[in-house]
Amino acid sequence: MEYYVKSVVPIIESNYDNFTNLEKTIADFFITNQKKMDFSAKKISEKLFVSEASLSRFAKKCGYRGYREFVYQYEETFVEKKESIQEHTRMVLNTYQELLNKIYSLMNEQQIRRICKYMSEMRRVFVCGGGSSGLAAREMELRFMRIGVDINSIQDTDLMRMHAVFQNENNMVIGISISGEKEEVIYLLKEAHKKKAKTVLITARNKDVYEQFCDEVVLIPSLTYLNHGNVISPQFPILMIIDLIYSCYVEQDKYYKETLHDNTVKALKGEQ
Repeated sequence: MEYYVKSVVPIIESNYDNFTNLEKTIADFFITNQKKMDFSAKKISEKLFVSEASLSRFAKKCGYRGYREFVYQYEETFVEKKESIQEHTRMVLNTYQELLNKIYSLMNEQQIRRICKYMSEMRRVFVCGGGSSGLAAREMELRFMRIGVDINSIQDTDLMRMHAVFQNENNMVIGISISGEKEEVIYLLKEAHKKKAKTVLITARNKDVYEQFCDEVVLIPSLTYLNHGNVISPQFPILMIIDLIYSCYVEQDKYYKETLHDNTVKALKGEQ
């Protein structure tokens, strides 16, 4: 049975760093709350000792027109969670399910299609990241090169700075940084943007400053806010987004790209 719920919680989490201390108090309540109650501005302002105006400002920072719209979405999608999960296997599976729901809530299909359009139009694609993000970048390279994309992954920080020099309007740069603060990734995106390349950042942190040098900011859920985030690979939400981009890209010319993929698999096996 499918279990997908549009939730406002990952939206709150992705904007968390933009909140004031007072707004973080509000955010913490909505992130951790597991009980249905009266979520009216009057009741919540009394419960949290904040003003109704603060609730309104908080909702607007989350992208809603006001608190009423925010809380309507919150109430509509609220799912009460079980307080304790004893079996380790069930705990891991439920954590993955929660993460899938958050990816679904953050996913923007129009944005995915725009990114695929850029990939089709650009001559070369560079995808960069460090640590687990770098491993995901390597995986993206291996998958997309099999369907005819001229793509290179960059994990070395010095190479990221070097490649920044050679970017141009025929290139696309995809930066992967869960924190959104990997210095060399941000540097490459900024320099590529200056040179008219298409730029995409995949991150768990939403910051207004990214709009200055990114054509697209793809939000992924942060493991920080999961009860058992420490048992989940940080690559998982990145790989899910890569899968969504891959699926969309293949659909644009399915027969041709699937043929290319099959031919590369045969080549790896040494077949004619």
